[in-house]
Amino acid sequence: MTAEPGAAHDSEPGIHLPVPPPEGFTVDDLFTLPNLPPHTELIDGSLVFVSPQRDFRSIVIDLLMVGLRRKLPSGLKVRREMTVVLNDRNAPEPDVCVIRADAFTGREQTRYRAEDLLLAVEVVSPDSEARDRDTKPLKYAAAGIPHFWLVEMAEGDQHPVVRTYTLDPASRTYVLTGIHHDKLELSVPFGIDIDISSGALDEL
Repeated sequence: MTAEPGAAHDSEPGIHLPVPPPEGFTVDDLFTLPNLPPHTELIDGSLVFVSPQRDFRSIVIDLLMVGLRRKLPSGLKVRREMTVVLNDRNAPEPDVCVIRADAFTGREQTRYRAEDLLLAVEVVSPDSEARDRDTKPLKYAAAGIPHFWLVEMAEGDQHPVVRTYTLDPASRTYVLTGIHHDKLELSVPFGIDIDISSGALDEL
């Protein structure tokens, strides 16, 4: 069932949000409802709106994008803040993702599928902490995305701390493979060497 905006409220001033159907919203609703705020996500049939973000999140995304692109093997691409359809009721938007190049269909593309992804990355924000740490990793793992990174801000010099995970295919859960502070150096999912120190952030 596709939701429709509440007609009874159309003449009232202020913000008008769509009225959810009894079974919740679907991916079709996410891409067809008018006037949704940018970067709206779909989690368990509910629309999730993004609050104003910290500078930390923006520059960490930039840092990871540049670092990943520098080492990216042929056959892969890196994207930021693109919707990933996990199933009919879940379409989150990872902060960064690495996709298979053949999943790219054109510059008007608005979404990818879970099976297109090799890596999903979430940078923790105060408004989305529970989703970034708990809800999204569980859903990414259940959808079979092979790798996941969780990025948080360290106390003190406020550099990024990156926790890296790989998928256990038997249990469909993520297993922690490392906690990285000043340098993100990995051999999987491909050779990666990114300076994530406070000084690296200061240069952006």
